[in-house]
Amino acid sequence: MLGISDPYVLSAYVLCILSTLLCVIYGALNWNKGSETEKEEIEEQLDWEKEEEKMEDEIGTVV
Repeated sequence: MLGISDPYVLSAYVLCILSTLLCVIYGALNWNKGSETEKEEIEEQLDWEKEEEKMEDEIGTVV
């Protein structure tokens, strides 16, 4: 088959192709997972920065 007489070499090629396909399928299924909370994280970061600026104004930063 394709000039490959050794079954171990053929199995290595087949396993490489199958693992590549598995990785592509896994990546496609999990493409945007975890981005559901991105909006809340951005809002939390903005609130944190506003609070930090407020505290710096109250204290008066010394540079």
